[in-house]
This record gives sequence, structure tokens and C-alpha cells, in this order.
Amino acid sequence: MTIPDGYQAFPTSSPFITSVGPFYGAIIDDVIILGLVVEQRHCNTAGYLHGTMFSALADIALGNNIGRVLSQGNPDQERFAITTVNLSIDFAGSARAGDWVEMHSEVQKVGNTLAYANGYLRNGDESIGRASAVFRILSRTPR
Repeated sequence: MTIPDGYQAFPTSSPFITSVGPFYGAIIDDVIILGLVVEQRHCNTAGYLHGTMFSALADIALGNNIGRVLSQGNPDQERFAITTVNLSIDFAGSARAGDWVEMHSEVQKVGNTLAYANGYLRNGDESIGRASAVFRILSRTPR
């Protein structure tokens, strides 16, 4: 599987993200779309994308889109301190090793202390999962 045009290696911000990636990102309509080529190590014993991998992809994509809104599209991509309060996942399909999956996100609201986002995981034209998250804004000062 080749990485689709317009996607670039997504910068890693923690050892965890480095260990489960690599992820690829594209900015489309001012939203970060985060993608992944599913590898065997991302799959469960049945050979399908593991639910925890989907959860990680959702958390990373939704959180980065909240950060993008907080930075108001700043090209320097300044990082703000946020943490996940809740992450809900609904599984509706599957992916296998070699598939390209991507997380499409939408920020619903950014308040003073909480931010809300939803997203859909897609495998080609098929929506294979839905995620909803709440993040706590710990600091609005770029770190």
C-alpha cells in the first residue's frame, strides 16, 4: 500500500505515538485527516485492526484537531496542554493488514475548560467506526 497523495509523515509527540505509528497527515478544509497503513502488528488474533489501535488513532486525531483550533490555525502548530477526559468508540466495520484507514474529525466546541470532537474512521469508502471525545484544556499557553 502506498501513502495517498497529499499525506505526509505525521510528527510524533511522544514515545507511545512513535511505537504505534507511523501515522500520516493531510490538512483538508482546515482539518487534520490522520491516516495509517494497517500493519500485522496493528491487528488482533483474527487478523483485523485491533480496537485499541482504532482508539489510539481516534484519540490522536481528535486531540490534534482540538489543538489546531486552540492555535487558530497557527502555521507553527504550537502545542497546548490538553488531556482526554472521555473517549467513546463504536465499531461498525473492519480493516486488515495492508488497508489504508483514515480518521476524519470534526471539532464540535471549544469552551473555557472542555473541548468536544467527533470523528469517523474510514477504510476506503466505508465508515468502519465512530469516535466521540471530550478533552480538558489544562493550559491555553503554548508549551
